[in-house]
Amino acid sequence: MHPNALLELATELLHRVLQFKHPADGVVSDFFRQHKALGSRERHTLAETTYTVLRQRLLFQHLAQSGKGEMERRLAILGWQGNEGFLRAALSETEQHWLVQVKAVDRSALPEKLRHNLPDWLAEALQRELGEQFWPFVEAMSASAPLDLRVNTFKAKREDVKAALAAAGIEAEPTPYSPLGLRIPGKPALHKLEVFTRGEVEVQDEGSQLLALLLDAKRGEMVADFCAGAGGKTLALGAAMRNTGRLYAFDTSGHRLAALKPRLARSGLSNVYPVQIAHERDERIKRLAGKIDRVLVDAPCSGLGTLRRNPDLKWRQTPQAIEELRAKQTAILASAARLVKPGGRLVYATCSLLREENEAIAQAFGEAHKDAFRPLPVDELLAAAHVAGGAELVREGFLRLWPQRHGTDGFFAAAWQKA
Repeated sequence: MHPNALLELATELLHRVLQFKHPADGVVSDFFRQHKALGSRERHTLAETTYTVLRQRLLFQHLAQSGKGEMERRLAILGWQGNEGFLRAALSETEQHWLVQVKAVDRSALPEKLRHNLPDWLAEALQRELGEQFWPFVEAMSASAPLDLRVNTFKAKREDVKAALAAAGIEAEPTPYSPLGLRIPGKPALHKLEVFTRGEVEVQDEGSQLLALLLDAKRGEMVADFCAGAGGKTLALGAAMRNTGRLYAFDTSGHRLAALKPRLARSGLSNVYPVQIAHERDERIKRLAGKIDRVLVDAPCSGLGTLRRNPDLKWRQTPQAIEELRAKQTAILASAARLVKPGGRLVYATCSLLREENEAIAQAFGEAHKDAFRPLPVDELLAAAHVAGGAELVREGFLRLWPQRHGTDGFFAAAWQKA
């Protein structure tokens, strides 16, 4: 493809993404479906350029003010993640001169807002929360997330999968905390590998793996993944149960549950029962009240812990949306708690960074149900699940994961046992 044609495509893609009407990953996928002739390198350049612009949007918009022409084209030039020579071939002499000037700007001298690239409300909340860890957090969130795999222990062992990946030319390292995980460099075409097609691995962030380990699902139990989504944690729970018992995957979205089906087929699990529900008070849930051994509530949340993967979220979320989510999280947790039988375990989790969605929800639930639910020591649960260094993952009695500290997405979890 001619260099200028690829730059024009990057400009068009950014124009669509920066409207923020839909999640960026969906917009990028739709764009690629409309341009099926694109090769893998071209798709990589377009996608990574887009995500780089999303991560550093405020800075790039500031720098782009000095240039001429379409704003999205200037943003694409600043965020370009393809071959530099290829980019130069697409630029006019004026654009090349402008780019040299922009690259000479001392970015460390710019205002904080242009260096952290966060909306004011989110930056203020995170600065209060993180203190001196705020800038290391900013740096971590400015990078791409690693690719973590969870080994399907129903079908394979971690060391065998590691060896199979090595044979395919992919050097994987065990994740530092999860005993189920492998971390691999780059973004290889996993769907072409036998370990993937045989269902021996699934893509799953190490932090998400730890949430499933916290629930500690056992053979023969009745377990519920209350907000299953596409089922990453559902599959981890089913493998922990050794394909025995009964595992309900509840979700209000039939589309998300449909995405679970091919993954379920690869996994070899037959103990999973996907159930679409209308809301958290659905009659099908009421019939199971007091009968479930273990319930995982990975609640709908802002998703701000996944900014390395979904940098558009910081521009699409608002304080008003967080307040609406808090009401939903409170209602879902209270409803899911009714499923737990005496002696059973309840785990509440989010991939949010905000106390409002995390500690505040868990503490309010604990106070409202202090006679029925006893808080469980998360560090002890992690140790029992063979999680290495679990104590460093716990704060105020809760699981609290941060990318700059733990190399995972941002996650929170609290656990209780029903009296």
